[in-house]
Amino acid sequence: MMRHNPRKRFGQNFLVDQHIIAQIITEFYPQKDDRIIEIGPGLGALTRPLLQVIDHLDVVEIDRDIVDKLKNEFPCEKLTIHTADAMRFDFSMLGSQLRIIGNLPYNISTPLLFHLSQFSEHIMDMHFMLQKEVVERMVGVPATSDYGRLSVMLQYRFDMEYVFEVPAESFRPQPKVESAIVRMIPRPASSLMAIDEALFSRIVLTAFSQRRKTLRNTLQQFLTAEDFSALEIDSGLRAENLSVDKFVAIANFLT
Repeated sequence: MMRHNPRKRFGQNFLVDQHIIAQIITEFYPQKDDRIIEIGPGLGALTRPLLQVIDHLDVVEIDRDIVDKLKNEFPCEKLTIHTADAMRFDFSMLGSQLRIIGNLPYNISTPLLFHLSQFSEHIMDMHFMLQKEVVERMVGVPATSDYGRLSVMLQYRFDMEYVFEVPAESFRPQPKVESAIVRMIPRPASSLMAIDEALFSRIVLTAFSQRRKTLRNTLQQFLTAEDFSALEIDSGLRAENLSVDKFVAIANFLT
C-alpha cells in the first residue's frame, strides 16, 4: 500500500475498505480486453484489482507525487499515466468504447461530469464514486427536491443508476459526507432529440436559476403565454415539474 499525505486542494479522500473495493469491481465487471480509464487512481485501491483482470489501464492523475509512486509500483506496459487535470483532459484521444471509473474529487464533481458529457459518443459506460447528495441529484425525478439542472442535463445524455451507498468510514481521511456509486451509460445518439443543444442547455440553466419561481417568470425572455399554450405546458409550474423531454420540446420549439 502506498503512503501519501492527502492534499486538501485536490479533494483527496482515499478508499481503504477492501469489502467496498471488491463490491465496486464486481459492479464494474471489468473484462480482459476492456479499454478502461481510471480518473484519480490515488493510492491504487481500484488500480490493483483492475490490473489483475485487464491487460492495460490508463489513469488520469493530477498529483505528481502520486504519479511518481504509481510509476514505481506498476510497469509502463501495464499502466499508462496521464499527468493531467481531468477537467481539461481530452478523453476522445484514448479511442472509443471507453469504460471510465473513479473516485471523483467531490469539490469538482459537477463540472467534471459536465466535461465528461462532451465525450459520451466515445464512452461505453462510467462508474463513479461521488458524494451521495450529488448522486441523488443525478438520478432525481421530476417534482422532487433532488431534481434540478444536473438531473436534466445528465439524464438527457445518460441512463443512470444509483448502485450502492459507501459509508464515510471507508475512507482515509474520513470525509464529512456519505458517498455513493453511480452507473452512467450513454444514451444512443438517435435518442438525443435537441436540435440545438446549446439552446437546450441555456433553457435548463435559466429555468432552474430561481427554483421557487414559476416558468412564466423564469422563461419570460424565451416564451410568451401563447407559446406555453402551443407547447401544452402550464406556465404556473416550476422547473422541477418538467420532464427532460419537456425541456427538449421547449428548446426545439424555439429553434
